[in-house]
Amino acid sequence: MSERFDRNDRRVGLHDQEGTMNDDRQAEATEQSVRLLERVGSSLIGDRRRSEARICAALAAIGLFASAAFAQNAGTEWVEREDWSRHFDAAGIQGTVAVLDRRDGAERRLVHDPERAGTRFSPASTFKVPHTLFALDAGIVTDEFDVFEWDGEERWLKSWNGNQNLRSAMRNSVVWVYQRFARSLGEAREREYLQRIGYGNADPSGDIGRFWLAGPLRISAFEQVEFLERLYDNALPFREAHQRLVKDLMINEAGSDWILRAKTGWSMSGTENIGWWIGWIERNEGPTFFALNIDMPSGRRDAPKRISIVRQVLKDIGALDH
Repeated sequence: MSERFDRNDRRVGLHDQEGTMNDDRQAEATEQSVRLLERVGSSLIGDRRRSEARICAALAAIGLFASAAFAQNAGTEWVEREDWSRHFDAAGIQGTVAVLDRRDGAERRLVHDPERAGTRFSPASTFKVPHTLFALDAGIVTDEFDVFEWDGEERWLKSWNGNQNLRSAMRNSVVWVYQRFARSLGEAREREYLQRIGYGNADPSGDIGRFWLAGPLRISAFEQVEFLERLYDNALPFREAHQRLVKDLMINEAGSDWILRAKTGWSMSGTENIGWWIGWIERNEGPTFFALNIDMPSGRRDAPKRISIVRQVLKDIGALDH
């Protein structure tokens, strides 16, 4: 990742791994546009002018690529909130939080520790959000009423020991359900889905049942926010009904004029002990997205700090009242 940081105005302009991956996808889309426009042009003007058609198609595609690149990079400046360090200091832990506030038609990008926010970590159970979309798209599960029968193996969380459906599997973060999804999909299809949505480093290699828990798959807080924004907008390459279902499964709390949709994650791999909380607050005036990750050296005792820090940050900007 490369970044530009000016300590006078606290603004951070980012051109990280996500930008590189998006450039690759745009280049592929450009070539596809060239081929498509060439075919159309050739059918209209004949074979004798095929080369002229390719030149015109290439110029048009270059224009599309430039527009897409401009749109991608527009609004990618993040403002560092150094005052948010007090929440991490009070909790006695290190971490980052990235917030995209889209209320009232604005687009405010706020971050504590921008360097860490651009660093990729294992997504752990936050991967259940896109993984559910993969399973729905592949037909492994049809809706939230499908039942996954428990295999009788006693696991460390009581809530995992019983039959599950999508709602209970998301709510209780039931790993064995998603391991079944992964084994049904296989590495090749997992990789294809990951690349399709540009999810982190898109690497599902190794143990098919653990690549998102203690394997090579990695994603940054900035990339989590970008993914969540696309999900909110129903802009991911999946059926809208499936995206709406996943968003419904993510509901944690709701009030008279707001909904909190979120997912926790906890990665324990070697010396890495990383906790996540990602999601958004949804109000009539618009959503506020967040992605936090922290070091959790004390394990389970640090787990509640994920949620408490985000709540304090959201209160600071008036996105959460309590």
